[in-house]
Amino acid sequence: MIGQNVSHYKIIEKLGGGGMGVVYKAEDTRLGRNVALKFLPDNMSADRASLERFQREARAASALNHPNICTIYDIGEHEGLPFICMELLEGVTLKHRIDSRPMEIDELLELGIQIADALEVAHLKRIVHRDIKPANIFITHSGRAKILDFGLAKLAPQLRRVGEAVGVSAAVTVATAPDHLTSPGSAIGTIAYMSPEQARGEELDHRTDLFSFGAVLYEMATGRQTFSGNTSAVIFEAILNRAPTPPARINPRLPVELSSIITRALEKNPAGRYQTAASLLGDLQRLKRELDSGRASAAVTAVAPEAVEKSVAVMYFENLSSDKDDEYFRDGMTEDIITELSKIRELRAFPRAAVLALRDKVVTGPEVGRELNALYVLTGSLRRSGNRLRITGQLIETRTGHSVWAERYDRQMEDVFAIQDEIAQAIARALKVILTDKEKQEIKKAQTADVQAYDYYLRGRQFFHQLRRKGFEYARQMFARAIVIDPGYARAYAGVADCSSFLYMYWDTTDDNLREADRASRKAVELDPESGEARASRGLAVSLNKNFKEAEREFETAIRLDPKLFEAHYFYARAAFQQGDMEKAGRLFEQACIVKPQDYQAPALLGTVYRGLGRIAEASEASHRALQMAEKHLELHPDDARALYLGAGNLADIGERDRALDWVQRALAIDSDEPSILYNSACVFAALGSIEEALDCLEKAMAPSKGHWYRQWAAKDADLDPVRNQPRFQALMKES
Repeated sequence: MIGQNVSHYKIIEKLGGGGMGVVYKAEDTRLGRNVALKFLPDNMSADRASLERFQREARAASALNHPNICTIYDIGEHEGLPFICMELLEGVTLKHRIDSRPMEIDELLELGIQIADALEVAHLKRIVHRDIKPANIFITHSGRAKILDFGLAKLAPQLRRVGEAVGVSAAVTVATAPDHLTSPGSAIGTIAYMSPEQARGEELDHRTDLFSFGAVLYEMATGRQTFSGNTSAVIFEAILNRAPTPPARINPRLPVELSSIITRALEKNPAGRYQTAASLLGDLQRLKRELDSGRASAAVTAVAPEAVEKSVAVMYFENLSSDKDDEYFRDGMTEDIITELSKIRELRAFPRAAVLALRDKVVTGPEVGRELNALYVLTGSLRRSGNRLRITGQLIETRTGHSVWAERYDRQMEDVFAIQDEIAQAIARALKVILTDKEKQEIKKAQTADVQAYDYYLRGRQFFHQLRRKGFEYARQMFARAIVIDPGYARAYAGVADCSSFLYMYWDTTDDNLREADRASRKAVELDPESGEARASRGLAVSLNKNFKEAEREFETAIRLDPKLFEAHYFYARAAFQQGDMEKAGRLFEQACIVKPQDYQAPALLGTVYRGLGRIAEASEASHRALQMAEKHLELHPDDARALYLGAGNLADIGERDRALDWVQRALAIDSDEPSILYNSACVFAALGSIEEALDCLEKAMAPSKGHWYRQWAAKDADLDPVRNQPRFQALMKES
């Protein structure tokens, strides 16, 4: 293209290129000025609707005559390729200017005011950028901020799955390296500035730009990204669920007021965020005036509790009962309080997996809060004697170590459900959270009115969490006893269904287990159709029967009813895998990683999916993540065969052959006849090139009495590709 004429523009040099096109420096021969020409990708010219939308939005953006917005001069086509003619800028991007160091407050405020002013003008014209980030903000040599690619962000598709970055390339310059200018950036770089509603794929308004701008201000103030991680799934989880480290904790020189501005802009609920750029602009201008006059406070060492997300970590209560066998009751009570708090939208209650590692450890509330980055920690104790129950609870503020609420309950066992309700509502009041009518109803909703049935259910749940064959068999018995006492206990039916499904998948592939899973899950949904747990159990059961359409409906309903329910995302992903829909399975496994970041299974299977799709770099990331989680899990459960064999697969993926062999042998030593261990060990051996060992394990796993399930899975499993052409493998797959 160099030296060619495009309309009345003469191409001078190439400035850079990336996923959203190529940028050239050119001379406007009519007006005698230098401009930047950006040619959009070939696929855009082939899509008429996209091209028309581009033209419409570029015209709208061209009306943004503002000193802090890169001006669009013209749009056109050359040999079928659409291009946009823009102002040519000299300087560096804001990303380049920050360079991992906090900016001086004066410069931060000056640039922040310019950016906020530009956003306000754009929003008044109903134009939303949707990709505000440091790489899309240019700083000219004269110190003027320029927002790049206004209007072009709408060219990118709406977010449909985790890892699909919404955004376009940064724009044009003659002073920085091309990779800072015209490449769309890594997915993680764009994801890190998304609003929660953008991450969820919801409809967006101008407030998404204000959240992203808050993330930019945070990085300007601290030199660090607001949300970071090794994988896109980790970053998405942080955006959706975690409060960022208070900026003043990273940079103690920040004014109190600036920390408050940034924190308000980063509110996860759009209703709690700045509602207009003008409001944010006014606060920045006011702070600048106060600093200039010496009236603003110089620095802050901590942020007020109200300024950050209301997050609560519930520690396992201390068991003060004389009978230590009561720990199942203590564990169940603690986990049900977590469940009750999770129903409150404005609270973030850390899941069971996040606090399990701290159970029975001698740690203080503030220590737990700092480790988990929780603003508050609930501690307590439980004593049961006959039919009497004493529970104490204390809500501690992590920052100060002070108690913000405490209560003691001396009740009859029959009041156990009322106590859970009262604790959840008391914490909401202490944190100034207003419950909706629906949340109040959900919290008060008792799963059973019978304490004895509840007791059996908690016993069953303790066995269920062992994740072993005997554990599932005992758990099913306990859930069945709960049903005998209370035939209307939906959660107990869901428990029976899950035990039967797990036994069918991993140990005992019999019609009896399949029928029991189907019967119990159907009854659970009949008794409580608004239970996400019951719907997920039903989805799993019918997916094992290959009723995939019904399974999809049940999983979708479960996710709608309880978006935080890991099992719904995870088993929906497995069902998609069974059908060979790897793209969908990948999206769902990614979502499962977000919902339960401590889990090792979802990222391990996500790695398998990525390899099957040829996304090798992402597969490696997922394997590293899964291995990290498996190692943490094995610290608590050193004899968990599933963590060992899935972890061994991750070790094989990243090239640690000796450790992979050690882990797989440890798994086989636990039970060398168990089909799930044999099948997954075969996958590890295949990855390591030990073909005969892999086939030996597969032959045992696919024995006539138990091989049906694994034969289905093997048909789609990319981990077995190294043995797929072996005659022994092909013979196994033909067996009925």
